[in-house]
Amino acid sequence: MNAQTEYSLLAGPAGRLEWALDRPVAQAAGTAVVAHPHPLFGGTMNNKVVQTVARAFVLAGWNAVRFNFRGVGASEGVYDEGRGELDDMLSIIDAQAPTGPLCLAGFSFGAFVASHAVAKLHPQRSIHRVVLVGTAASRFDVASVPSELQLRTLALHGEQDDTVPLDSVLDWARPQGLPVTVVPGGGHFFHGQLPLLRELVVRHLNA
Repeated sequence: MNAQTEYSLLAGPAGRLEWALDRPVAQAAGTAVVAHPHPLFGGTMNNKVVQTVARAFVLAGWNAVRFNFRGVGASEGVYDEGRGELDDMLSIIDAQAPTGPLCLAGFSFGAFVASHAVAKLHPQRSIHRVVLVGTAASRFDVASVPSELQLRTLALHGEQDDTVPLDSVLDWARPQGLPVTVVPGGGHFFHGQLPLLRELVVRHLNA
């Protein structure tokens, strides 16, 4: 994401996992872990939306960790329909943010995985903020956001998303009473609107 980005590998549940870390200028408030879109459709930790969300965390004073799911880039293993990818995300959290303030985020398929990471970790660990962008609710069984975390969760979606229709996200959010922030005219990848996306995430983190 910038010249100061640190890249490395760590031992994951299906082999090595590739990850990247960006740090704020001052002492970090904690660590955010951001998950990328679908591995079989070109999703990587270098996706522009993922980088934008990570940049927002850095601007708000957080360490931002991105990583490649199994089978992507230098990460070993093969696609596992979300099950193994959840294990990948949890292993990254265990290695890079075992204690201290934690935020979880994801884009598209990554938001689906992040939702299950939130559901799994919430009973045992405080989660400061959640950011779900373009949540793949039409394609996967996205976990509900625990009621205690709803005010700390930002669900962002493009009005004209033709990959994940807005209606499917509203159908997921409605039973929970979870607000969804809709970007007018926005598509799945927020072309031309990434600065707005970044600003909305920063505002959420600083609220």
